[in-house]
Amino acid sequence: MLYKAKKGQASYGEAIGILLLDTSFAPYIPGDVANATTYSFPVRFKEISGLTVERIFNKDTTFLNQLTEAGKELVEHGVRAITGDCGFMALFQREVANRLEVPVFLSSLLQLPFLTRIIGEGQKIGIITANSKILDDALLKEVGIKDMNSVYIKGMEEKEYFRKAIIEEVGWLDSEKVEKEVVYAAKEMVKKDPRIKVILLECSCLPPYGAAVQEAVNLPVFDYITMINYVYSAVVKKKYEGFM
Repeated sequence: MLYKAKKGQASYGEAIGILLLDTSFAPYIPGDVANATTYSFPVRFKEISGLTVERIFNKDTTFLNQLTEAGKELVEHGVRAITGDCGFMALFQREVANRLEVPVFLSSLLQLPFLTRIIGEGQKIGIITANSKILDDALLKEVGIKDMNSVYIKGMEEKEYFRKAIIEEVGWLDSEKVEKEVVYAAKEMVKKDPRIKVILLECSCLPPYGAAVQEAVNLPVFDYITMINYVYSAVVKKKYEGFM
């Protein structure tokens, strides 16, 4: 097989590029979008300097050009698709996708239109989010949700251990206590509205707790990692071998 080098590219094999918030004082455990051991394939990270949790919560859209340039840099290093590490990056989804030459899927919330089609009419998607105050109708419309009655939103902003680790960035994370908080949120949500038939974990820090949530409520659980694995399977197709 003949391989051709790409001018200016010093390394190869990283198909997924990940744009990160500027949150250097939060620990990212296995399962988190920002932990490379989460994946069964190589990924390439790029931090967006200055785009902090506070600024994304304030819906600061002044970082559009910075995100675009970071995305272009990732493409120059060979990535085939670009994601983010905060569901609220949906604020930038349309514009960044328009400016780049590879697929862009910045927000876990992009899975919502698909999820509305795999459940029955009158059933709901339960969303566990880092901050329910930020996940408003305008943001949901940006990702293609027209019927706000199709979702039930539960925020983690008032959960003590999640808030300290992820929002306040105190520098440590007690995964067992955060898991209990996430599971409790899921159970509470499903109890209040039995029409919930699928769960989406919005925050990039929540996938480590997806299995525990599923065990607790016995529902399908989608998150950033389900989306990233899905897109990876499209941009790096598997060759099948076997016998008949």
